[in-house]
Amino acid sequence: MDFITLALIFFTSLLVYAGYCLSNKTLNLPPCPVRPLPLVGHLLALKTDRRPKFKQWREQCGDMFSVYLGSQLLVVINDFQLIKETFVKRADEFSDRPVSFLDKMTGQQGRGIVMNSGHVWKEQRSVALSILRKFGFGKNVLAERVQEEVSHYLDYLSSCDGNPVDIKKITTESTANIICSILTGKRYEYTHPTFQKLIKEIERYFISNKQEATITCFPFLKYLSGHTNMTKNMDYILKILREFIVKSKDKDPEDNFIASYVSEKDSRIVNGEATTMDEINLLRSVLDLFVAGTETTSTTICWFVLYMLNYPQVQKKIFDEINTQIGSGRVPSIQDRPKLVYLNAAIKETQRFASIVPQSVIRSCSKTLTIRNYTIPEGSLIVPNLDSVLLDKNIWGSDADVFNPDRFIDTNGQLKKPEEFIPFGVGRRVCLGESMAKTELFLYLSSLIQRFHLLPVHPDQPPPMDYIFGLTMIPKSYQLKLIERAAI
Repeated sequence: MDFITLALIFFTSLLVYAGYCLSNKTLNLPPCPVRPLPLVGHLLALKTDRRPKFKQWREQCGDMFSVYLGSQLLVVINDFQLIKETFVKRADEFSDRPVSFLDKMTGQQGRGIVMNSGHVWKEQRSVALSILRKFGFGKNVLAERVQEEVSHYLDYLSSCDGNPVDIKKITTESTANIICSILTGKRYEYTHPTFQKLIKEIERYFISNKQEATITCFPFLKYLSGHTNMTKNMDYILKILREFIVKSKDKDPEDNFIASYVSEKDSRIVNGEATTMDEINLLRSVLDLFVAGTETTSTTICWFVLYMLNYPQVQKKIFDEINTQIGSGRVPSIQDRPKLVYLNAAIKETQRFASIVPQSVIRSCSKTLTIRNYTIPEGSLIVPNLDSVLLDKNIWGSDADVFNPDRFIDTNGQLKKPEEFIPFGVGRRVCLGESMAKTELFLYLSSLIQRFHLLPVHPDQPPPMDYIFGLTMIPKSYQLKLIERAAI
């Protein structure tokens, strides 16, 4: 980087800093926990893991505070009632998404479902939901597809013969196969080279996302070395997905999402209807659905298993419930879900306690708005902090920092459904695959506990419940032994 570029960065940072000082005097912004530094804002204070810092700053500033990512203002919303007031009751004002660096570089800006806004987003989301419902979202036909994949998953785990194993890779591959079969009409063997490569590149995408956020806030960093790896990673993912689309789009529309999307697009065009449906939006929607249908579910399963290793009494209670309500003569089905109250409570507690996507979906303000008398300037980012709800002792009790499924069971032994339980987010940006995730989690975990006794590799020394901070909170790598209960 030459001297002129450095000088421009320096003077731009001074202007931004002066603008911050001036705006604080002229606008009633949410409070900053500490004064931002020129150029970097609060990035040095946030370091690599912002969760403990956000907790500290909430205690210091209250239910709203301002954070500067370079010159970009990010408003963090804490407290359940304020989150609901902002993102549910005022959904029209707080549903837009910011434009990311990676989308600009790969020609995906304003496309698909997740990183999109306005009319295009509404149509793409509506079309995707309509097609997914046709393929069984919320219905037993989806459960049958999941059960088929679960049987392959359990057989693979059985082949490990009780030896120490890290289940993350196979769990990701298995959950990816479900959404893959919906999108393309085909499941892949776990060893299939293209399927393996896609999973690997998706994992790299989640790792590189932190770098993407930094470059989005500091666009000049794209001129430095290293950023090209991100675009190459995304380009490779898109290349594989384009191949999936080519192979799937001419099949029976009743067979897969891709063919159904193409059929609906063609129908609207023939009928002269205005539509945003096209090949680029299809590609991005397939990417969005593949990523969303893989990562969070597989991560939740890995957290659940880790908690079973650390809380063996919970695992025993779940198995006893399955043994009483279902027995060992058949695998659990989706019709068994109402019977397994304690298992359902343990799944909910896993989602609460792990808080896998704590900063949820970041939104952007297309115009200047106010929240509780604070000014949110046009162009600001705003995010609900789900940690402030899911881990709040005022909501869940003094033991909120302990894994305890009983908090989701009432005095009559029925499953509780607290309004504050929002692991899938809130408002119009709530997770599109919520119903699918619930079905998958129940069938995977009920079948897993029914068939295997989950044990730490070293008796009485379970792996620590630590996480890696990223786009999702992934548990640190661990191994366990899966012992067939029939052999016990």
